[in-house]
Amino acid sequence: MSAIEKNKVEVALFVIGSVLEQPLARERLALWDRTHHIIANHTYTHTSYEEMSFEDFSEEILKTQEALAPYRNAQKFFRFPMLAEGETRKKRDEMRAFLKAHGYRQGYVTIDTSDWYIDSRLIDRLKQDPKTDLKRYADYYLQHVWHRAQFYDGLSQRVLGRSVKHTLLIHHNQLSALFLDDLISMFRSKGWRVIPAREAFQDPVFQMEPDIVPAGESILWGLAKENGKFDNLLRYPGEDSVYEKPMMDKLGL
Repeated sequence: MSAIEKNKVEVALFVIGSVLEQPLARERLALWDRTHHIIANHTYTHTSYEEMSFEDFSEEILKTQEALAPYRNAQKFFRFPMLAEGETRKKRDEMRAFLKAHGYRQGYVTIDTSDWYIDSRLIDRLKQDPKTDLKRYADYYLQHVWHRAQFYDGLSQRVLGRSVKHTLLIHHNQLSALFLDDLISMFRSKGWRVIPAREAFQDPVFQMEPDIVPAGESILWGLAKENGKFDNLLRYPGEDSVYEKPMMDKLGL
């Protein structure tokens, strides 16, 4: 939170409803709420839609909506766990209709990352060696995010002919606690402007619905897949531990 306050950044926090069963989590979310960040819906248990029925998944969204109701900055943005929007056309379209009927907008990611996996590796290393060299992890993390930012911005320019107002996937974890200030500084040093989430979500790209199955990934990945001309640039899944593990193993991270 301190890096966000220091850099005067307004974010969208996608909340897993079950976390709010813990009093400390409710207190922390209240702090985010008081500082005017968007509070948004990320289901109740963070189970992939591909592992649930439409009916059960819908209930998760409504249960989280109820849990978020007391927060004044709760807004009806929704993000799918694992960015998985449905493995069949039927499930995809049922959920899109459900979200619209309940006033939700998609809180798409434009720049997908595997920060969650880098974080898990860092935590495991710190358990083994609390004095481990954090700079090596910071360097890898920043390089990873910058590489993915360039890739997805490149997709945006190829598919849409422009750079969209990006949303970057990062998690509320140890990695962010240690290196978020460095991450923000990196983007600014490279000429990027860090904008409020509210401004980013005004970009027309967030109203688009790629016609692909399975549905999901970054919205830019989905649009590139739908276009059909960029398959040589795409991998599935877009981001995952399988891509980072060999590199981190090689570097001893």
